[in-house]
Amino acid sequence: MTHHFPRLRNSDITELTDWRRDLHRYPEISGQESATAARVEGVLRATGPDRIVTNLGGHGVAAVYDGAEAGPRVLLRCELDALPIEERSDASHRSTVPGRGHLCGHDGHMTMIAAMARLLGRVRPARGSVVLMFQPAEEDGSGAARVVADPDFTELRPDYAFAIHNMPGMPLGEVALAEGPSACASRGMRVRLTGKTAHASQPETGLSPMSALARLMPALTALGQGHPLSDPDFALATVTHARLGEPAFGIAPGAADLFVTLRSLTDRRMARLVSEAETLVRQAARVAGLTPEISYEDIFTTTASDPEAVAIATRALDRLGLPHGHGPLPMRPSEDFGRFGETSALAFLLLGAGEDHPALHNPDYDFPDDLIPRGAAIFTAIVDEILGFASV
Repeated sequence: MTHHFPRLRNSDITELTDWRRDLHRYPEISGQESATAARVEGVLRATGPDRIVTNLGGHGVAAVYDGAEAGPRVLLRCELDALPIEERSDASHRSTVPGRGHLCGHDGHMTMIAAMARLLGRVRPARGSVVLMFQPAEEDGSGAARVVADPDFTELRPDYAFAIHNMPGMPLGEVALAEGPSACASRGMRVRLTGKTAHASQPETGLSPMSALARLMPALTALGQGHPLSDPDFALATVTHARLGEPAFGIAPGAADLFVTLRSLTDRRMARLVSEAETLVRQAARVAGLTPEISYEDIFTTTASDPEAVAIATRALDRLGLPHGHGPLPMRPSEDFGRFGETSALAFLLLGAGEDHPALHNPDYDFPDDLIPRGAAIFTAIVDEILGFASV
């Protein structure tokens, strides 16, 4: 099949692979991606975009490539941040930063978008514009929300948005996409229960949160039982951390901390889950005479793919002759790309990293370089479906 859109050269693939591995050596975690953003900006400027916007929602960088005629705006998104995990690898390009690693493949996602910058630098879209978005702080759920809220994003708001995430466990190069929820909503619920300390020999003179904490852990966990992931009522509550008092033998505890990850397929179900969880906490605190404090971190909304955007991506995959299906979608993990759905029709695609490839966030994970040209081809075909290219 003949494709009337630009392609990477062999030299591009070699240079982009080297760049990906260099990114891998110097990972930066959410909110600290300044050096990574500077590397990205340098690569983008070399391709001659019509404009570059920096410091979006933190360290975000966006490059815009305009067509000659008016038309839709298409955003292609990747992530800048790495993880606070120690990498265990013998690769020559392994992380040089202790306790930090690109163990989710964001270095590879950046490289696929950098490949698009090369192609768009040579051949502009026929109409409309393409925005290449290098988004900060995906891993803690704060980045996309800050980007969308940034006043500088107003002029970049897309009509369509697309993102690709590599997925170990799927055959190499196979694609998964589906209409509706693709990744779950989730949030970290932090609970503080405050009573009063006492001498360990006279616990009755204090107010211990021990019994409330012991009741809350199974009660909160029970909120998420009974519905499969395919059910819109799916919910999951996972206790991830608990702390009671101080590590001492002479003090009866006066405070407790509990971390719970709340997860749901839809944002509507998340609102109910939050209400249910907060009710349990306040009831337990009231019975025990404790003061409760509740706060939230790592807030992700549902990532739901729009039918029109999915249809566009499906046509692009068919043109490329790439195998595709629903795969593991929807998936339990969260992805903050869903925030861009507030302003656009979006589609979230999974790209197989190999059935036996180490899982995401594993200490021995590394992005498969073979996916760089594959991902770039998918993005290019999507752009061609919506905007076309000026000439090839």
